[in-house]
Amino acid sequence: MTDKYIWGWITKLLSGFYTVQTDQGDVICQLRGKLKRHRSAGDIIALGDHVRIQLLTVDSGVIEEIAPRERALIRTAPSARGVYRQVLLANPDQAVFVFACAQPSPHLRMLDRFLIVAEQQGIPAVIVANKIDLASPEVLKKFEIYPGLGYPVIYASARTGEGVAELREQLAGKISALAGPSGVGKSSLLNAVQPELGLAVREVSQATEKGRHTTVIRQLFPLKGGGYVADLPGMRMLALWDIQPEELDGYFPELRPLVQDCLYNDCTHQNEQGCAVIDGVNRGIVPAERYESYLRIRYGEDG
Repeated sequence: MTDKYIWGWITKLLSGFYTVQTDQGDVICQLRGKLKRHRSAGDIIALGDHVRIQLLTVDSGVIEEIAPRERALIRTAPSARGVYRQVLLANPDQAVFVFACAQPSPHLRMLDRFLIVAEQQGIPAVIVANKIDLASPEVLKKFEIYPGLGYPVIYASARTGEGVAELREQLAGKISALAGPSGVGKSSLLNAVQPELGLAVREVSQATEKGRHTTVIRQLFPLKGGGYVADLPGMRMLALWDIQPEELDGYFPELRPLVQDCLYNDCTHQNEQGCAVIDGVNRGIVPAERYESYLRIRYGEDG
């Protein structure tokens, strides 16, 4: 048995133990010591990683190799050695960003930051406007700009059931990262998509919170329609990393094609004559709200 090497992927992390799903079933593994010693500015191993394991018994083993990631949803945090990149989910097929229409009010500049991270990592993004039963016409209008930028919007309510079937279809057969601020109703939505799924997510969240100094649980939950969803912790912000200020316009789909037409190569898109981006705003090609987001994010005024 000790010479048996197989590939699988990580579906659960629990305080140094990794559940690896393989063709032969789930195997509980730990990380080989030589991999732990590898110094890194980011997570060496993460939920969703594809790994090669050595079986020790039928259902236990050690992780010998971690395949390169195609993409990853990442947030940064300060550490003793500088900025640390925490991998929330490796190799997702899509990121589903959930924001409430009310209670709490949607912070769309935060959503714009999330979308920049998805653009940077090449992760298709979907927006869920939740609690639509509480939405005012003014709030709904704010979400209307996103489909035209290439980001589908699903209008949903766990209470009324609106949009639940559409969300279920969107999740089916994919590895999805579900992310958003606290209090937007992600667990309730998941419970509506698949009964008791939201309850399972809540149980994992509560277990992590109770043992937050010693216990960290991250998990991909299987969907009956195929696919998996990772319910990520409520986030105030996905920090931007490895993006130079002058590159930021390339992560706004509506700005990207205009930049080449600016009169100056180093155009800041603030007040220059001959700026194609400003012209686009004036002509209604670029939504004014998104242009304001761009300026605030680039020049450090977003909050």
